[in-house]
Amino acid sequence: MKIKLKILIVSIVFVGSLFSQSKVGTTAANFLTIPVGSKASGMGGAFVANANDATALFWNPGAISRLPRSEFNVSYSDWLVGTSFNWLGVALKLSDNSAFGLSINQLNYGEEEITTASRPDGTGEKWKAQDIAFTATYAQNLTDRFSIGGSVKYIHQQIWNQVASAFALDIGLLFNTQLDGLRIGMNIANFGTELKLSGKDLLQAIDIDPANTGNNDRITGSLDTESWTLPLMFTVGLGYDVVKTEDWQIMVATDAVYPNNQTSYFNLGGEFTWSDMVSFRIGYNSLFKEAAEERFSAGVGLKYNFGAFYSRIDYSYTEFGIFNEISRISVSIGF
Repeated sequence: MKIKLKILIVSIVFVGSLFSQSKVGTTAANFLTIPVGSKASGMGGAFVANANDATALFWNPGAISRLPRSEFNVSYSDWLVGTSFNWLGVALKLSDNSAFGLSINQLNYGEEEITTASRPDGTGEKWKAQDIAFTATYAQNLTDRFSIGGSVKYIHQQIWNQVASAFALDIGLLFNTQLDGLRIGMNIANFGTELKLSGKDLLQAIDIDPANTGNNDRITGSLDTESWTLPLMFTVGLGYDVVKTEDWQIMVATDAVYPNNQTSYFNLGGEFTWSDMVSFRIGYNSLFKEAAEERFSAGVGLKYNFGAFYSRIDYSYTEFGIFNEISRISVSIGF
């Protein structure tokens, strides 16, 4: 208990010091905040204390050591204005009390034809852009009720010939309380270095002394771009099993999210599962968030146990204001 209390106190002090330095609206790599997985999205993103599949690698790395089996998950969604968001991860049980995981998430902006003032119909070349992050995670059960996990991320952004890279850490905690069915989760995500664009398109020919006609007027210089912080997020949530029988499970959850690049907000959600086979989910995203586009969400999941392994397919729908809606589909295999 003393160890758990110390960890919680250090985490709270750590988070307070971070958010006292936050700057609203001045972060890069905001794809790191896009919700992962149809299961969590169907519950309105209220998942930090309920992360019970491989997407816990994103929502709460401290939860993967509590998974009953190893699991692989791949998720896809058509994101905003013609982009696509992809995530895949695998959580591997090392023992009853520890687990390791790897995951990749990518926001793909697609390709467009390059045009110039002299060639408005196109040059025959195309430019592309994407954001991608590679993550490694480890989690350990410290007691029969308390677990902790951490992730290391490599983040890479590309727009045509410009690139930026950074490293970040996530820390997640999960506590199963003495009240049967009640869980408390916490996650600090994207604490890391800054991103700064560089690349050959920032190289420019410069005349450092225009008044001198005899000097070299084609010296190569590089435009200096600004550095941008990552979207740091602190999430704390509750999950509770209202009903848990052999045939039925009803679970409710709420998350409080404190980002450094926008206002704080709440996510609410619930899941109704019959016979560990069919699940129905409902949620509300970004409650009390200023100028929020995300709203009502719902989802469904189908699971079949083959004995040595199981498979599950999940779908979610989220209202997204002026962007209409976002649909996600995920496939999981447990082994």
